[in-house]
Amino acid sequence: MLQVRKACVLSTLCLFCCSWTAVCGLNISARCAQDAVMFLTELKESKPDKYAVLMYDALGKMGSDVEGGNMNRVGSLQECLSVQGPGFGGQYCQLFLQQGALDYFVGICVPDSCDEAEVSALTVYEDFVQGRTPVIPPVPDLFISEHTLAIFMTQCIGNNITPDPSAVVCLCVCCMIVALPLVATIYLAVLKWNKNREARSKVNPTGYGALLANSSTNQSKECILLQNTQVQERYNEREQEGRVMLFLRSLSVRFSGVCYSDVVCDGVCSQKAYPSLHGVRVLSLFWIICGHTVQLSAWSGLDNSKRWRAAVESNPLYVVAFSGPVYLAVDTFLLLGGLLSAKSFISCIQRSEDRLSLRLIVHFLFRRFKRIQPLHLFIVCVIVALFSFLRKGPFWFTAEDQILTCKEFWWSNLLLINNLITITHTCAPWTWYLSVDFQFYATTPFLIFLYRLNKHVMVGVAFTLLAMSCISSAFITALLHLPVHQPTTLDYESYFEYYYNKPYTRYGPYVIGILAGIYILAKKEDLIKQQWQAAAGWFVSLSVMAAIVGSAYALRGQGSPGHAVYQGLHRSLWALAVAWVILACEEGYGGFVNKFLSMNLWVPLSSISFACYLVHPLLILLYNSKQETLIHYTDLNLLYLFLAHSVLTVVLGWVLTVLIEKPYQLLSSRE
Repeated sequence: MLQVRKACVLSTLCLFCCSWTAVCGLNISARCAQDAVMFLTELKESKPDKYAVLMYDALGKMGSDVEGGNMNRVGSLQECLSVQGPGFGGQYCQLFLQQGALDYFVGICVPDSCDEAEVSALTVYEDFVQGRTPVIPPVPDLFISEHTLAIFMTQCIGNNITPDPSAVVCLCVCCMIVALPLVATIYLAVLKWNKNREARSKVNPTGYGALLANSSTNQSKECILLQNTQVQERYNEREQEGRVMLFLRSLSVRFSGVCYSDVVCDGVCSQKAYPSLHGVRVLSLFWIICGHTVQLSAWSGLDNSKRWRAAVESNPLYVVAFSGPVYLAVDTFLLLGGLLSAKSFISCIQRSEDRLSLRLIVHFLFRRFKRIQPLHLFIVCVIVALFSFLRKGPFWFTAEDQILTCKEFWWSNLLLINNLITITHTCAPWTWYLSVDFQFYATTPFLIFLYRLNKHVMVGVAFTLLAMSCISSAFITALLHLPVHQPTTLDYESYFEYYYNKPYTRYGPYVIGILAGIYILAKKEDLIKQQWQAAAGWFVSLSVMAAIVGSAYALRGQGSPGHAVYQGLHRSLWALAVAWVILACEEGYGGFVNKFLSMNLWVPLSSISFACYLVHPLLILLYNSKQETLIHYTDLNLLYLFLAHSVLTVVLGWVLTVLIEKPYQLLSSRE
């Protein structure tokens, strides 16, 4: 009976609106009004037709735990789209509403003959009220005193998938990037198979038997002669192959060394050099995946977001989820980037007969650009292509934003400057790290040049840059009253716009990495000479790490001088503490920490970490955007999400490393 009474009210409201269409200028088409009246009239029947029941059942309704943050009324997308009425189908629409300080959306099911503007007109005008009861009831006064609703966006989702030409182009680019290594691999495999078949057909059985009959001494001599002849033949063949075959061999999955342990190890970070870095890199990666799993899920929609925020922001046990500590792992990556870039550039100078030239610097930077860009641009194309060809869902607005920004601002990713533009225009926002890292990478030759010129001058310039980075972070935090952690909502645009991804606020860990790399390469004796020095170093570094993590919880909120001091110092202090860990492990004072960080288990995971970093937010975004209900926060639920995202990330990271990153990296290194 309650449903029938509601249907009667809705029917009355719709008829009222239709009679006033011409006067109020709502511009509702006759067919939309007719289908809406038909649906509401059918609900008024004692035994309404099945389609009307489904449409009403698909309407989003207020649920429990509003106090905990369960504001969005999602409804049922699939149930609405399954409706087949008399002359129309069901269309799922979302009304994004504002009620006082609350923002939420309501999913409704309307005839597909109505467009978004007509849906807005039918549902939100104040005249569309009977007995002061609106079509979409606001949150009751019990929870908020303000009861006036305002709509700021209407979005309708249909069954049709209509990709535009840019999505088709991106799909073709993705297919081409993957197809080239596969085609090269298959072609070379066929060539090798044909050569082996020809070699087997030329074997003389009589001569082979005679060879076996000879003495062991003669056999050894003939085997050596045969091996030398085969080596010379292979050398001559490679000389005659030309650039095309070299290109194919470089691009081939098989010949790029992607099998077994050498697969994907970076030349500047092999297992023999800095083995502890593998563990540091992998643990930092999983820390970031955990943080993104929680943060992106919270942004997409939890049905108890207030309870999640209260738990995460008040208990240090959630250090793997609270955004301040989590993204210290990015500063660890920047530290490693500075350390390895210094080692790499010094090695380049040594291979160039100890001469530092402009040509060497250009080659150094261009090789870095070619190393990261194939996979980076592949991810950008995947965003446009994959999301354009997938069916939308109630939470598709996040993915839709990415499609639009990548179509318009892909060039900023190509030029590696996407961290310098407005945050709302950033394609694949997590790739800001690649841009910052490359911008910092360009400073490595300058500091190495100063180091070769005068060590004291280089140290002075490095510490000046470090101080400038710390001061700029503190000043921006104080000026804009920023929090010390990444906000749990997207309300603080100034945090991202002016602080989080800017080179002048993030350079500290990188320059510390450069100094650490130069020191490790140039040192003539160990820094740590006695056990007590090692113990003191470990105590100080671990205490600094604990203080940085704990202070993020103590400094919740924004605006105090303590926030500015913390923001200015904590990233560089964290990098110094991690640098100590690496140095202690290198000098033999790491103990069980060094054994743990240097385990062979980390090596293959470390070698695919670049691809894993790029692909894991895409997986999380895809999963969240395809949900049809709000995610319920519990520790167990988010733990399972983290584990699932991690496993899929590792699998896809390996595939992308094998098919894209390493073949194109080897191709560029052989040019």
